[in-house]
Amino acid sequence: MEVEMKIRGLMMDPVTNMPIVILKDATGNTVLPIWVGIYEANAIALEIEKVSTPRPMTHDLIKTLLLGLNTGVRKVVVNELKDDTFYALIWLEKDGELISVDSRPSDALALALRLDCPIFVDDSVLKSSKTANAVNDKVNNEELRRWLEGLNDEDLGRYKM
Repeated sequence: MEVEMKIRGLMMDPVTNMPIVILKDATGNTVLPIWVGIYEANAIALEIEKVSTPRPMTHDLIKTLLLGLNTGVRKVVVNELKDDTFYALIWLEKDGELISVDSRPSDALALALRLDCPIFVDDSVLKSSKTANAVNDKVNNEELRRWLEGLNDEDLGRYKM
């Protein structure tokens, strides 16, 4: 089963100083932080803040290519968590045919923002991420999860990239 989520924000992890994309479901009960690289975070931030660049960025190029080929993006799905690495699929639709393309979640999210398509997370990823958080010794992830769930708009602004 897939849970539809929205990008709630983009922030810097105060512990690791790495960018985090915060996904949150419609009810606000489920939060999924996904740590991404700085360049990927920048691609997402540019679209969130509607900043135009003098030349097309990679995700803008992909959007233009897809539109030029009359191919839509039906949805993106964060579909797997393996060895602390998230995986995603981009579901394309061309002439009524669905095609799945393997992707890093950060690229799938950047593209989803540009094409205004829905973002989903597989239920198994949400369950395994909670399990992974319980056994990860790098930081106290249960405490971090509670902190992320409690963030409001003012907090996201303070930790914004």
